[in-house]
Amino acid sequence: QGQVAESGGGSVQAGDSLRLSCATSGRAAASAAAAVGWYRQAPGKEREFVSSINWSGEVSHYADSIKGRFTVSRDNAKNVVYLQMNNLKPGDTAVYYCAEASSLVWSMESLRPGNGFWGQGTQVTVSS
Repeated sequence: QGQVAESGGGSVQAGDSLRLSCATSGRAAASAAAAVGWYRQAPGKEREFVSSINWSGEVSHYADSIKGRFTVSRDNAKNVVYLQMNNLKPGDTAVYYCAEASSLVWSMESLRPGNGFWGQGTQVTVSS
């Protein structure tokens, strides 16, 4: 049901910025309820919700842990969703995943790993 691929990860110092990209086939935009979400999983930790956006309505949602530092945006012409990460902290170190699903933007917070369509992840490492 379309390709989902994350890119843009890397190793940075605390306080630096990165922009992650999620390339999709545009399938998420075919439904009024479609949304794209960002998630992250640190080694030995549970996967957690980061942010989500509805491609049709410019509505976004953020986890409290990154609110004020990360910004999710989209470029529908290129079928790409971005996660701009500013003022990165060591606690942000994780594999970051992108997923698309037929869900409302707020419901993406509860998306299970077995649901929707997920990319393979991109590593973000933040050192002190």
